[in-house]
Amino acid sequence: MLPFYLLTLAATIQAQNQLLPGSCNFESNICGYTSDADFTSWTLHKDGRFVAVDAPLTSDQGDEKSAQAGPQREATGILLSPALEQSEWSCLRLVYQILGSGSLEVLQRMEGKSFDRPLWSSQEPSDSWVISSMDLQNNTEPYRVVIEGKPGRSSGSSVAVFEIHISPGYCLDCDFEESHLCGYSNQWNANVNWYVGGGGGQLLHNNMPDDHTFNNRTGHFMYVDSVYAKTFKEVARLVSPMTSVPMSGCLSFQYQRSEERGNLFSVFARDRLGQYQELWRAGPENQSDWATVLGEWVPVQVDLKAPYSVQAVFEVAFSNPRGGRVAVDDISFSSEFCSKDTEPTFDPSIANCDFESGFCHYTQDQVMWRRVSVKPNIFRNGDHTTGAGSFLMAHSQVSPRSGYVSQLVGPTLPGNMKYCLRFFFSLRGFNQTDQALAVYLQQNSTQEKIWTQGEKSRGIWVATDVTFQTSQPAKVVFVSICRNLWDCGSVAVDDISMSLGDCELTAAALSLSLPGHCDFEAGLCGYSQDALNDAADWEWRRGPTPTSYTGPRGDHTTGLGYYLHMEASPMLPGQNVRLLSRPLRGSRGRQCLRFYYHMYGSGTGQLRVHLDKDGEDVLLWQQGGEQSVAWLRATVEYQSDSQHQIVFEATRGSSVRSDIAIDDITLDGGPCPATEINPAVGTSNEIE
Repeated sequence: MLPFYLLTLAATIQAQNQLLPGSCNFESNICGYTSDADFTSWTLHKDGRFVAVDAPLTSDQGDEKSAQAGPQREATGILLSPALEQSEWSCLRLVYQILGSGSLEVLQRMEGKSFDRPLWSSQEPSDSWVISSMDLQNNTEPYRVVIEGKPGRSSGSSVAVFEIHISPGYCLDCDFEESHLCGYSNQWNANVNWYVGGGGGQLLHNNMPDDHTFNNRTGHFMYVDSVYAKTFKEVARLVSPMTSVPMSGCLSFQYQRSEERGNLFSVFARDRLGQYQELWRAGPENQSDWATVLGEWVPVQVDLKAPYSVQAVFEVAFSNPRGGRVAVDDISFSSEFCSKDTEPTFDPSIANCDFESGFCHYTQDQVMWRRVSVKPNIFRNGDHTTGAGSFLMAHSQVSPRSGYVSQLVGPTLPGNMKYCLRFFFSLRGFNQTDQALAVYLQQNSTQEKIWTQGEKSRGIWVATDVTFQTSQPAKVVFVSICRNLWDCGSVAVDDISMSLGDCELTAAALSLSLPGHCDFEAGLCGYSQDALNDAADWEWRRGPTPTSYTGPRGDHTTGLGYYLHMEASPMLPGQNVRLLSRPLRGSRGRQCLRFYYHMYGSGTGQLRVHLDKDGEDVLLWQQGGEQSVAWLRATVEYQSDSQHQIVFEATRGSSVRSDIAIDDITLDGGPCPATEINPAVGTSNEIE
């Protein structure tokens, strides 16, 4: 028995030696982690083993003094890792618990960035410890891991962290030698399930194989057995952690089957929507001699292309109780494809175009779509990108004849892939909208309609998402049909973008990739009203403002979403509203602030952007008076080496027609791009 124990101990030591800086089991200390002094402290449990941030005592739990202090604020604890330098990919595994209510978020903090990059978050309470995994991409600069815990206000709520493991490699990698199983989980079935095999326990089951990692009976692997299968198709699923960053490469693993018949072993990629894509299936075509491979470990390599978050699912289906046993071990991932002949992951950005510099890769047989621009004015909307740039228009008045078919053809997209097409359109004057604008998928000589406009857009830019699948190389075609001059108006298209995967997946990925972005679709994103230094509040609104001839008719993000605006009607001239960002860290580098503003109305006042440092405002940007009926983009570059806040201040003008609105705020580290369009205000609805 002694050799078995020695081998087990050696495996444990090897696993511990693979842990990278930033790992901590909180056995007796917090391993160099620190609590941000500006927030609630994380506390090490008196018996060690975990750190927690608890909900503050409510007034009925505390003394009379706390009851007189008023309502309790929500507690937030910020736990910071030591500075980490990891030039290769690594995996962070977090063992945590949310008790009662609350949230837990893990972020990455880079030097010179005012915002932390979100890696993972959860608001799901649990009665036990839960493990979550997140990939840390290779980085040439030092960074810190930020763990933000927010216990709910309900009594007894708490957020706790039990262990932090940072190990080299990818989160898909696993040899199943550690108790946490690398975050892999069994999807429960009443009759057949995946179990941990090995570890000496198979002394009672002599028919169990040696594991692959150590090639002995003390190592571990995962297996599923058909002995309890009762129905025709019993399915067991072993599910990997969800990937947290785009990944493409080679997925490798070892497997063995004890029986050739009665079982079906497959590997799938499953996205956040629960959609499956088969990657591989065991069968006679994959093996040359079943007599030699049954009961032996067989290596498998399969290409995985995951531009969005997926899980690897190892699925075994049994048709009867004599389907035998299937085992899996040593799962690993490499950023290089299994075969040199594998095509690299297609970059769909070839189909992106904002039409500021031309038609990009879009073509047309006849010149029916024209690239136009509208100077900011109070009569006609400008483009969507900046409010003063270019867009495409198909218009009966610029057409050489009254009836026409306008076709705009995009670049070729590879087949057998799922895409998300996103674009903005605007219609004016169409009596029949079913043919005003449609999108077709052109494959060989056939065209299939994948989207059509069903409602009038009221002259505003409306966002549209279209998910489609290609079976062979295809092109996207934008079509506008005018049968009769009296039924037609103008149709405009702008800001076309293409991404891989379902639109619901890409929207979620985009929101995570822009930590300093707020489109106000789900609230204020951490911005707050300045209750001390203004006369009213910014209002969260959807659709047009109440007063005619002022304010936007829709938001900038989608045309149908939310924005913030100053409602001038109940205010007096000269009164203001102020919006404060959350406190931002200082940086030696330049910062780039972008946002969209809407200043339409004969009595429009002032819009200013300030930098608030220790209660003193420094003016960064201002605009006054009526500007345009369109949303205009503003770009502000600044530098602050100390903690600060961004302040958006709108001041009411001389009349009620002075509504001011803002939307789509983005703050990035680094200088602003040099190619910015500065809008010059026009006096008419001039089209160039």
